[in-house]
Amino acid sequence: MAAALQRESVQVKEGKVTKMKHSQTQAKWLVPLILLLLVVGSRPAKSQTEGFYRTDGKEILDPSGMPVLFKGVGLGGWLVPEGYMLHIAAPDGGSPTSIRSQIEDLIGSEDTKTFYDMYRANYVAEKDIAAIAEWGFDNIRLPFHYKLLYDPVTESFIEEGFDLVDQFLEWCRTYGLSVILDMHAAPGAQNDGNISDSDGEARLWTEPVPYQDQAVEIWREIASRYVNEPLIVGYDLINEPVTPDGVSGDDLRALYERITEAIREVDENHIVFIEGNFYATHFPELLPPFDSNMVYTFHKYWNGTAVNSIQYLLDIREDHNTPLWLGETGENSNVWFHDVVQLMKEHRIGWNIWTHKKIETTTSPLSSPFAPGYERVLDYWRGNATKPTAEFARDALFAMAEGLDLDSSDTRPGVLASLLDSTYRFLRVPFRDHVIPGTINAVDYDIGNQFTTYFDSDVSATTGTPGGGNNGTKYRNDGVDIETSTDPLGYKYNVGWTQTLEFLTYTVNVETSGIYDIDVRVASDVGGGAFQLLIDDVQLGSNVTVTDTGGWQNWITVSLEGIELTAGQHILKMAVRTGDFNINTYTFELITATSIDDESPSLDDRLVSIFPNPAVNAFEVEFLLQRPSAAGVEIFDMLGRRVHTEAPQAFQQGRHSVLLAPQLAAGVYLVQLSVGSSEDRRTFSKTVSVVP
Repeated sequence: MAAALQRESVQVKEGKVTKMKHSQTQAKWLVPLILLLLVVGSRPAKSQTEGFYRTDGKEILDPSGMPVLFKGVGLGGWLVPEGYMLHIAAPDGGSPTSIRSQIEDLIGSEDTKTFYDMYRANYVAEKDIAAIAEWGFDNIRLPFHYKLLYDPVTESFIEEGFDLVDQFLEWCRTYGLSVILDMHAAPGAQNDGNISDSDGEARLWTEPVPYQDQAVEIWREIASRYVNEPLIVGYDLINEPVTPDGVSGDDLRALYERITEAIREVDENHIVFIEGNFYATHFPELLPPFDSNMVYTFHKYWNGTAVNSIQYLLDIREDHNTPLWLGETGENSNVWFHDVVQLMKEHRIGWNIWTHKKIETTTSPLSSPFAPGYERVLDYWRGNATKPTAEFARDALFAMAEGLDLDSSDTRPGVLASLLDSTYRFLRVPFRDHVIPGTINAVDYDIGNQFTTYFDSDVSATTGTPGGGNNGTKYRNDGVDIETSTDPLGYKYNVGWTQTLEFLTYTVNVETSGIYDIDVRVASDVGGGAFQLLIDDVQLGSNVTVTDTGGWQNWITVSLEGIELTAGQHILKMAVRTGDFNINTYTFELITATSIDDESPSLDDRLVSIFPNPAVNAFEVEFLLQRPSAAGVEIFDMLGRRVHTEAPQAFQQGRHSVLLAPQLAAGVYLVQLSVGSSEDRRTFSKTVSVVP
């Protein structure tokens, strides 16, 4: 307190900090002021942030004082363009500065400014914020480039940039979304990558003067302007810092402390979010906490989803009584997304998905299209084509910017379900309205989790390398392998890289009971394979053989004929039995309508149920036989390895059950029932979850 009184008084007025000199005439009220400050200073710290988000031990509290777990999304790419989001591979990897330079080289500075005006207006508009709220998110992380708000040449703040932030905040206020401000590109660059707009050197660390001074002053200005804004949760001070050789984590802590001190001079209300070193993963030098209203922020990409992947962070929270926040995650498969969200929920950590929109993506809620001519511009930048004319490039780039509009973008419903639907693990929702007779695209399987609506042997990236399990990288994000197809009689995408035991399911509505022929478009370049089609787990006809067609896009039609279907809603399953092939469409043609009684019980062989499911270990396999047959059971793990066998036994016609206690480790397994002799063998399968 004494040191504070020795400083000149500080007054905040209209967002500016001004100094006042003491005079002798002020002495008469100086003592009462000291007493007032002592009273105010003796209050609990939390009283300074009433009506604002704040921390309380291990929790983040909302303005009403209730613990909150954010379900957030970042607006990456909007105010800090990143090359990979736009499919731009610039010489330095696609930094905001190099992208702008390349565009100026093609269309000139004036048209470049027009392009960026269109780009910003379409990338995020009020309707984007409305959609984010409607989907079920409650928080937005706003990444910004420091040059949005500050001109380092004139050393002045940019009102136009603050106006844009103000407009964004009003949109968020309208739709009830809280905001975390994120300095995504700091002065000088906080790491050597394109995401910080670096020229290859992290000059925030190697040249602390002037860059660290600028970072401090920018945050002071932000805090002074938004000190009384309750919509803002707090300030994410530096995105993904990486201190280079010769610069220690202590230097990172020192800068964080400088920035925080500058913020606290004008703003006691907002939380400071402190990211770990080495892309928000490393915290030792940042311990213990240095502010009473701070959160440790980590990022999570391309690693496991078990608790051991975050245990060191949970230990930090426990040891230092400070909240955690997952400030970025994503760029993986829907299965991985859901597992991460559930892990965070279990351990009371809010999260933020990266990011809401990209061009031609499967991993974000929104995918904007490739505009006409844009690929040609990209080919030039990649060194694969001659330089286009300025007119051609301008038309292509303007079309790209227009295509970023929400109404031009495709929603990825599987991404949203995996993040926001608490029933996703058991969810089955039709991806399309499939009607029989008619054609069903193989890629339009139901929305849901692995083992519920599909099974694929590789569904996520957990080894530190970007990816998401979809080898073809197109259309959907479940780990099912989908690529662009050139089948002249099929859909523009096909399922590929099929492996034994993989399956896809589709909710279908059979309009007319009758006899159908089924044509399936397939291709293979490695000897083909075989698959089954099933309705409600009852096989339709025999296994379908796929031959070597001489190329992955050399398509042929294979058929099942004389298949009897009953009107009503059913689950169609395509189950891979052997081999590696592509599959494009299933076409159901009604040959003869019949008067099948929809309510009559079916006498077809079938695997009826597994109970209980999930099981601790023992479970019953219930099945139905249409005639006396031999039946056996095999159990496979998710790598396709046989882990248990029940030898075939003779059973009479009717319903039967077999009790199994195979002593399995916790996990998900495929239970396969085999009926009949080797010459007439029919197989049926369901999954079972074994819990500890």
